[in-house]
Amino acid sequence: MNGNQAETSALDAVNYDPMEHLNMLFAHPSAVSSIHQVSRTLKAHHNVLSSEINSLELEQAYKPDSSLERMRSAQTELAQLFRKIETVRSRAIETEQNITSMTAEIKRLDGTKRNLTLSMTALKRLQMLTTAYEQLRGLAKTRQYRECAGLLQAVIQLMKHFNSYRSIEQIATLSREVSELQRELLEQVCEDFEMAFAKSEVASKKNTLVEACLVMDALGDSAKSRIITWYVNTELREYRQVFRGNDEAGSLDNIGRRYAWFKRMMKTHEDEHASIFPSHWHVGELLATAFCDGTREDFKAILERSMRRGDGNKVDVNLLLSCLQETLDFEQSIEKKFSNEPRASIDTLSSAEEKAHNFNGLISVAFEPYLSLWVDLQDRQLASMIPRYRGQPLMPDDEEFSPQAVIPSAIELFHFYKLTLSQCARLSTSDRLLDLSKVLSKYLDEYAQQVLLHVLQAAGGPQSPSIQNAVLVLNTADFWHTNTNQLEENIKKRIDNELVSKVDFSCQSDAFLGVASAAVLALVHIVELDCEATWREMRNTNWSTMDTAGDQSSYVGELVTHVNTKTEEILGVVAKQQYARAFCDNLVEHLATAYINNIVHCRPISEVGAQQMLVDKYALTKSLGNLLSHHNPSSTQQTPPSGFVRRVEHSMNRMDPLLKTLQVRQSPPEALVQAYLIHIGDRSEINFKKILELKGIRKQDQSHLIELFGIHRDGSNNDKLVQNSSLLTPLTMTGGMTTSAGTNAGGAAAAAAAASGARFDTAFLGEKLLSAARDIGTTTGQSTEKATMNENLRNFGKFFRRDIGGLGARFGKGTGEDGQR
Repeated sequence: MNGNQAETSALDAVNYDPMEHLNMLFAHPSAVSSIHQVSRTLKAHHNVLSSEINSLELEQAYKPDSSLERMRSAQTELAQLFRKIETVRSRAIETEQNITSMTAEIKRLDGTKRNLTLSMTALKRLQMLTTAYEQLRGLAKTRQYRECAGLLQAVIQLMKHFNSYRSIEQIATLSREVSELQRELLEQVCEDFEMAFAKSEVASKKNTLVEACLVMDALGDSAKSRIITWYVNTELREYRQVFRGNDEAGSLDNIGRRYAWFKRMMKTHEDEHASIFPSHWHVGELLATAFCDGTREDFKAILERSMRRGDGNKVDVNLLLSCLQETLDFEQSIEKKFSNEPRASIDTLSSAEEKAHNFNGLISVAFEPYLSLWVDLQDRQLASMIPRYRGQPLMPDDEEFSPQAVIPSAIELFHFYKLTLSQCARLSTSDRLLDLSKVLSKYLDEYAQQVLLHVLQAAGGPQSPSIQNAVLVLNTADFWHTNTNQLEENIKKRIDNELVSKVDFSCQSDAFLGVASAAVLALVHIVELDCEATWREMRNTNWSTMDTAGDQSSYVGELVTHVNTKTEEILGVVAKQQYARAFCDNLVEHLATAYINNIVHCRPISEVGAQQMLVDKYALTKSLGNLLSHHNPSSTQQTPPSGFVRRVEHSMNRMDPLLKTLQVRQSPPEALVQAYLIHIGDRSEINFKKILELKGIRKQDQSHLIELFGIHRDGSNNDKLVQNSSLLTPLTMTGGMTTSAGTNAGGAAAAAAAASGARFDTAFLGEKLLSAARDIGTTTGQSTEKATMNENLRNFGKFFRRDIGGLGARFGKGTGEDGQR
């Protein structure tokens, strides 16, 4: 019994789950035997439920208040409702028909009333138009213009209402009469103006003319334009007769008379005539515009005739500029005058009429095509200045040298550029300013080449330019390097926007940087010349017979003394830190190259001799690390900049592989070969022979070493060897002076010397500079055959800029790697 109740309650659950129910009934395998009993129970329960459902359905269907009876009742009520709706709809249609028939007569009466109103309005307007017309005709005859103006506006406004009735003969006739009256008024007013001005009765008839302008205003824009045009032509008639019909009065020499005449005429206009015309007509502006238009055309004709009579060089450029400047001043004055005139209030109808005339350039535009003559004049003036600058002394006799001094010609040229640019920018900001910028850039190149570089080349022979001259060139090149960039920016600010991209002075800036680098190299060469005797002492030492290596050789102390003395003298007059650093970097590079060259000339070199050279190199390296301390020295000991010390060590350590290889004895031969492969590290048999020659090994003893070198070089463990050593490959073992191509940044002149097989010589500075620039140009894809001096200067300047940047002393930058500016 309990099992049946549990089964029934489970079947009645809202969330019935058959699987859960089955698991509950058959929780154990032994319960499977009761399947038939459970099945019978479920069927019995199903039958009971079906019986209950049937009884409930019968009861619901046939009891007195059953759903079926309620449904029949609802259908009956719905049919009655539809009948009532149909009755209401038919009554509504009948009512609408009755209302329509009742209001039809009212609509007809409304239409009649509206048409009657329109007729009465038109008749009233016609009566007003006729009356106003008759009154206007009478007032016109008596010249009562103020009243005429008011009536005329009314007549014109009323006439617009009858435009659609012109098919009616009477209306058409009236329209023609109104138009004829308007024409008569226009002619009458024009006649009054003409008579008043012709008989000089403007003052006595001023009130009449003022009121007549009101009539012209009412007649419309065409009438107003006619009277203004007549007035302008009347006022300018004398001007045109005097200046256009007379070659002498109309020439450029008398341009001042034109503007003086206009000022007198404008004063007469303002004192006597301006008050006649309404302010919103802007008659003064229109009068000035007409004067400017006529004057511009006159100037164009005069200039064209001047050009046709002969070549353009016969035109007086100074007169042209004087006229143009006077014209610009005149345009500015009238622009200011009419810009300051009070305008109508913003809340009036006439406030929409803003100033429509811009007087700037209205006349001066006639001169612009001929400004090329002025640009040509500046070209000729600059062409005459460069030779003069080249022949001038670098410093006046009564002026003392200063480390910040600049060659006076550079200051003079700078002021000329500044004045010329300012003047041209006032005259034109378009193509002529661009032409001037090209002329300025051209003579910046000429100044760099013909003046500054000439100073460095002028010493001739074995002599270098003096320290003061080299520093003056360095300061001047730096001065123009900075101002060239500023000049470019100044022109870009003034020139028209579409031409900004065509202004470029970067080549000139690089050219001056190239001159600065040449000046630095000239200072380096001054030190080199002073050290020549010391190098001679090194070459005269017998390096093959030394038996012991001790302290530094005597020539090292002499070399250090010479270098420090000259460096202190040079750095004492080099103002800027970046150039002091560039000088020291180049000097170290050249000294390192000179040391390698002199090693070759000291052959044969024994193992002890090579060891002594290495000791000397260490002592020289330590001394060179303090070179920068000579620039702006202080009482306290300063630590050398770490970047410069690394630079010195890098340059001087280039010779270490050579000296370490020379320290190895000839016997056993494998030791020498292995030392070469370790320190030099290349596969070149020619370079290996150079080591043998430097050690002084006899020719008959070299063959075995060369054969042994080939065996070890081709061994499997030496696959990392380079083809040619950058240290030994440039060295030549002939009797002449040799060079090393191991120059780094700042050694462009030494690189040029290496390329030509001779030492850098200031006597041939220009040629060396060209060679260095060509080398640089080749790396940048430039044609060396077509390279000019200026192009090479620019490339050299770019190289120098890049070189100094790599050393941590960039031009115009802040603190570098050294911690110094």
